Amino acid sequence: MAGVSTPTEQFPVRVFGGPTALFEYGGLRFLTDPTFDAPREYVVPGGRLTKTAPSAAQAGLGRVDVVLLSHDEHPDNLDDSGRELLAAVPLTLTTPGGGRRLADRLGERVRGLADWEAVELDRRDGGGTVTVTGVPAVHGPGAREDVEPITGQVVGFVLTGRGLPTVYVSGDNASLDAVARIAERFGPVDTAILFAGAPRFSVLFDGALIVLDSAQAAEAAKILGARRAVPVHYDGWAHFTEGRDELAAAFAAAGLAGRLDLGEPA
Repeated sequence: MAGVSTPTEQFPVRVFGGPTALFEYGGLRFLTDPTFDAPREYVVPGGRLTKTAPSAAQAGLGRVDVVLLSHDEHPDNLDDSGRELLAAVPLTLTTPGGGRRLADRLGERVRGLADWEAVELDRRDGGGTVTVTGVPAVHGPGAREDVEPITGQVVGFVLTGRGLPTVYVSGDNASLDAVARIAERFGPVDTAILFAGAPRFSVLFDGALIVLDSAQAAEAAKILGARRAVPVHYDGWAHFTEGRDELAAAFAAAGLAGRLDLGEPA
């Protein structure tokens, strides 16, 4: 199915640091992977994750209608403050496994989406509905069935609606093959919110990438035919190995410098 991307003036995307971004679409306010804790260390299986810089203030967040949660199992995608925030949000969309884990606290306010499963949301702007479709994401190198037992399920999202641009939120995805499958169904997209940062761990997959690096993020934007690419998930944590400078260089090398949007500071 082709996307319904509409050439309109770009809507703002506010970036809060790490994987957290806020945008309004069809009158609804969507927040990606909420992380608002102060800098600290988290104990995780096999080691520690270190947050090195504070997020932009949660106090400036305002209303949130929907959280797009790529996965709930890692604190650099959902931290303690983020979990508290979910309790006040009408709907959280996440992985099927995450939907089950969070249901005890959130009840019907959380829903897990399998690949290509869609949910219709009433718009606040009177334009009908927004469709949010869960799309594939692979949190590491290789086949999904080999990766998920180690790093867990992850889901991406595509947002569409009558008269609205097509938006893709990648989540913690390292697979350009998954991006190509998404592009076949929904491309070209207007805005691609791409998780990047080139995180690697020596204890995981022999140090291979578990999320896109900067060159792959540029390639993903090209595959999607993205009019705009907004990178997130590249700052504020010690395990990110590439940041803003590498992203700018990679998009320039790919001839896509004009499509790179580092977002509006929150």
